[in-house]
Amino acid sequence: MPDPTGLELLASVVRSRLGDDAVIQTVHHRGHGTIEIEPAHIRPTLELMRDEGYRFMASVHGADEYPEEPRLAVHYELLDMNRPDRVNVKVRVSTDEPHLDSVAPSWPTADHQEREIYDLFGVIFDGHPDLRRILMPEDYEGHPQRRDFPIGGEPILFTHHEAEGEHYPR
Repeated sequence: MPDPTGLELLASVVRSRLGDDAVIQTVHHRGHGTIEIEPAHIRPTLELMRDEGYRFMASVHGADEYPEEPRLAVHYELLDMNRPDRVNVKVRVSTDEPHLDSVAPSWPTADHQEREIYDLFGVIFDGHPDLRRILMPEDYEGHPQRRDFPIGGEPILFTHHEAEGEHYPR
């Protein structure tokens, strides 16, 4: 995990190559470093991080940071297997304009993870090769991991009730 100095060095490399507006902030919390960037810079930032040795994308995951705005966050966990070292690249988009460039074409491991974030949080990954729901039915309305999603959901149809068409419990 990069120390605060190493994290700032990485952020300065991003700023020098992509512009001062590319990096919003850096956070070093509990031994874990995060570089938060502007959404427009996600693809070039991750390509730059690859050039800096972070060649393994361990995880892509979403979060709803309600009540903060923009509230939908996407975290890219990158590893440098030679040092060993890890860094989190974070980007946030609003629920009004939840668009973000897909990184799946250059980072194949992001393919299914971007689909999951789309399905559960509603972030639309522009340029994704096959953006569709992965966990919920195609006709499902809403995004169940958003904090404003109604609690209680739908009645669950259990297998032993399929023949009668009963739902549990009402």
